[in-house]
Amino acid sequence: MNRRLAQGFRGDAPQAAHAPTEAVVALGANLGDRAATMAAALDELRRLPLVDEVRASEPVESVAVKPEGPDASAPAYLNAVALVTTRLAPSVLLAYLHAIEERHGRERRERWGDRTLDLDLIAYGDLRSDDARLRLPHPRAAERDFVLAPWLSVDPEAVLPGSGRVEELLGRLRGER
Repeated sequence: MNRRLAQGFRGDAPQAAHAPTEAVVALGANLGDRAATMAAALDELRRLPLVDEVRASEPVESVAVKPEGPDASAPAYLNAVALVTTRLAPSVLLAYLHAIEERHGRERRERWGDRTLDLDLIAYGDLRSDDARLRLPHPRAAERDFVLAPWLSVDPEAVLPGSGRVEELLGRLRGER
């Protein structure tokens, strides 16, 4: 087992399986064969221990977002959202997500840099965490059309904990009333 997975995070009970919870995982890629990489990552999610179901949105293309804002000169992203029904503790799920990224060549050289695969844990049920290693819900999810739109397409009743209905958040981002 990956050493990072075995160590877990403080506050979880790594030996105990949690009750089934729906986790929201955002997938993104803007380098290499984006579609193939994301399909392989979804297959890996489905094969994780204590994962009962994975439902994924269709991929959507979006402009790269850098710390300075949208960057149309960077390679475009392919994005999707997966709803993962799991009994894994949230920190263990996050460690598995990082391991999947690494297997697909993810390098963390610059913040919001181009990448072969990005897997973000957006929400884990209605759990909230301000731990620096595990922020839930994802602190920028409500600001990201490329997360909200695919999420809404796979779950029309989706709610981002602490922020509200995904449909309303997306409408506000798009300037709808």
